[in-house]
Amino acid sequence: MIKDDTLLIGKIVGVHGMKGCLKVYSFDGSMDLFGPGRQIRFKRGSGEMKTYTVKEVEPYKKFLRIVFEDLSDRTAAESLVGCELLINRSEMPEPEAGRWYWCDLIGLAVYQVDGAYLGHVENLFETGSNDVLVVKQGDTEILIPVIASIVCDVDLEEKKIKVDLPDGLL
Repeated sequence: MIKDDTLLIGKIVGVHGMKGCLKVYSFDGSMDLFGPGRQIRFKRGSGEMKTYTVKEVEPYKKFLRIVFEDLSDRTAAESLVGCELLINRSEMPEPEAGRWYWCDLIGLAVYQVDGAYLGHVENLFETGSNDVLVVKQGDTEILIPVIASIVCDVDLEEKKIKVDLPDGLL
């Protein structure tokens, strides 16, 4: 996540065809944030930003193929490979109850139900069946599955997560 109200939602990983179609890796794992008409900011490594509007989107293997308005040739598309894709937080739908955006969990303090501090969420990854919190305290790293029987409470206002780890997970 980029600080302020801007969220990183994907990255351009390649081009497809000769007409400017881009291959995009969505950090959301879905097409929901890339619907036709959506305005998305492209951020180059230099920090330079430009806004493009989605014209068409379709799933393609583990990526999305997206056609943007005002981008109609391969050369122009190739120059955008590596750009990060950003939207404003206010454009994101509210997550369902019991679900959170990863960017909201990163940095939260993690405590065992008995009050023992385990560390802070440094990152997350998905396994196919569930997401996993990467919790660090100094050189110690704990991988905690995000499942209802383990993650007891997420309090975004208090910036805390309470977990009930089974024996052997510590």
